[in-house]
Amino acid sequence: MSLSIILVCLWGVVANVIAMTPSKDHHWRNAYILIAVGIPLVGFVTAQHGPWIGLLVLAGGCSVLRWPVIYLMRWLRRSVTQTRGPAE
Repeated sequence: MSLSIILVCLWGVVANVIAMTPSKDHHWRNAYILIAVGIPLVGFVTAQHGPWIGLLVLAGGCSVLRWPVIYLMRWLRRSVTQTRGPAE
């Protein structure tokens, strides 16, 4: 296995261990840290193994961090509907 795949697997194990621990802020601080570490890892995997494996790793990360992705989609949908003018 390559270094990038090993690091992504380690990231997944750490994310699951963090999810099992109690948290006062519902794991949002941990989610920000996992996102900050995960984005360069996706780029590293993509550089070593190509875009298809990179997309698989990205999908895996989105499934682990689903609530930040859901809130991002809600925020984007809300910002698109607010920018439309009163004529619509």
